[in-house]
Amino acid sequence: MNDKANITGLKPGNFQSVIDGKETDLYVLRNENGMEICVTNYGAIVLSIMVPDCHGKFGNVVIGCDTLEEARRQSRDYYIGATIGPVAGRILQGAFRVAGKDYRMPLNSVPNTLHSGDNGFHTVVWQAQQQFENQLLLRYSYSDGEAGFPGNIMVKMTYTLTEENAFRIDYEAETDKDTLFAPTNHAYFNLAGTGNPTATIENHLVKINADFYLPTDSNTNHTGEVSTVTDTPFDFRCYHAIGERINQQHVQLLNGHGYDHCFVLKKPALHELSYAATCISPSSGRRLDIYTTEPGLIMYTGNYLPGFTGMHGTTYPRRSAVCFETECFPDTPNNQHFPSIVLQRGNVYKQICIYQFSTQL
Repeated sequence: MNDKANITGLKPGNFQSVIDGKETDLYVLRNENGMEICVTNYGAIVLSIMVPDCHGKFGNVVIGCDTLEEARRQSRDYYIGATIGPVAGRILQGAFRVAGKDYRMPLNSVPNTLHSGDNGFHTVVWQAQQQFENQLLLRYSYSDGEAGFPGNIMVKMTYTLTEENAFRIDYEAETDKDTLFAPTNHAYFNLAGTGNPTATIENHLVKINADFYLPTDSNTNHTGEVSTVTDTPFDFRCYHAIGERINQQHVQLLNGHGYDHCFVLKKPALHELSYAATCISPSSGRRLDIYTTEPGLIMYTGNYLPGFTGMHGTTYPRRSAVCFETECFPDTPNNQHFPSIVLQRGNVYKQICIYQFSTQL
């Protein structure tokens, strides 16, 4: 509904194409405060989030790309900015059981299927509709067996940029056959703002509302254990800089090459919208508060970013961005003591994630 002019500096023509018979484009969300989010309907990728710092200067606080080709490549390799699903995280050996039937998915991160494999949400063209300047409705229909999941799954996702400077994601899904469903968003944040090269996020302060986290083995497979954060580098119940303990010789940090772990959020009730975490950039004064209906939050500190070149020639070295993925616990189908991610026929899946931006001196 707008001319797609944007303060990010992206060119709409660079995102207009036809993939699998479906048109792709650039969509721009704005609010009355001048904040802006740029999205492409390929992979429902968030390309930029323009947020003011404590001096009122706007800057992009997520990793992004200038063209659709670059966005597709980086979404495939590192899930940059993409929507992940139908199931986020790892499924050990790509195996799961639903309604008494066993399923096996292609492995893309041996010995796992990671983020639903090579045909997940991050690789498809979503039907996009923008009726309001601050909101984008995205739809996709998975056919039975697509990406290895049973059921015809009707997915609806709404991106909203609120007048309170929050990026809100509403997920909704229905299926005609019992299936698995547990999506997330994979934006990489740097609240100092992206630069050339983008500075480390190790000085960012983080607080996470969690008493427990989920350990992994040396292959980043989830062990099924639930461990206390007490007396470990995973205790973020008070503010700590990301880099303060990230290089300690703790077995879990060695396994993940840094933080790449799911935190078990303290919640008043399962699936209730509640506070999850805060991240602050001391240099810019930007603050990010995260709220979710999900039970888990994965903090991934960009340990495998290779220093690729992205938006406006910006380079993104290792640990130049951090992900906060609100989701159910990874490999839940193979850990019966974790909350279920089975979406039953006749039920409606609904979840909310809110990234709330503000500033502080």
